[in-house]
Amino acid sequence: RLCMKRKIIDPLASMAFHSRPAAILPSLLACDLAKLADEANRVAPTAADFVHLDVMDGHFVPNLSWGAPIIKCLKPHSKAYFDVHLMVSEPEKWVKDMAEAGADMFTFHIEATQDAPALIKAIKAAKMKAGIALKPATPASEALKYAADLDLILVMTVEPGFGGQSFMSDMMPKVAEIRAKCPDMDIEVDGGIGPANIDECAKAGANWIVAGSSVFKAASPLQAIIAMKRSVEKHGNGKSDAELTPEAN
Repeated sequence: RLCMKRKIIDPLASMAFHSRPAAILPSLLACDLAKLADEANRVAPTAADFVHLDVMDGHFVPNLSWGAPIIKCLKPHSKAYFDVHLMVSEPEKWVKDMAEAGADMFTFHIEATQDAPALIKAIKAAKMKAGIALKPATPASEALKYAADLDLILVMTVEPGFGGQSFMSDMMPKVAEIRAKCPDMDIEVDGGIGPANIDECAKAGANWIVAGSSVFKAASPLQAIIAMKRSVEKHGNGKSDAELTPEAN
């Protein structure tokens, strides 16, 4: 992807609209895990939909979640795009397993690898898309140096691996910097995102929105997803009200 090399002085001062499509990715860690397949299909019933799967190893982050075996079991029961976010040490170890499990996007933390170019190459060789995730303290430059070979950059808006955190609005300049330099990049945000801050994320330039409780605890998950998608279309893509995805009935 072409990323323009220019200094960002105030990234939020004059944001231009972008053309990257909006995607809302329900985070399955927030669902009723006893009904994982049913929950995935409730929020992402078609091949045009997305789900977000957080893989945590208890080492890179303090919590444990699931790994390739659970993802592999879920894949035959879902038509959705599997966006897999690996919060693990040595992500290189899991490329083959995640590919075989059915991951579509393999996003690793830049802080967890010593050889990002080789890892990106391995991910692509395994027929997956490649993304880099950034902890809140990690600058955009750590992902931007590899942007030409990436499909996605994920900006964490909470510290990875901890529950109950508030959305970090001070991550929005980082999103805006990436969008300004990489107008054709898919930019994802993850952590504490819902109706109260979706417009802020959209205006900064994020187009992939990870949402957990704000989807699964909503009275209507479909309405919640569409409302957030409309925000990205309006504030990120610059669409008129008539051009937005129709509201859910």
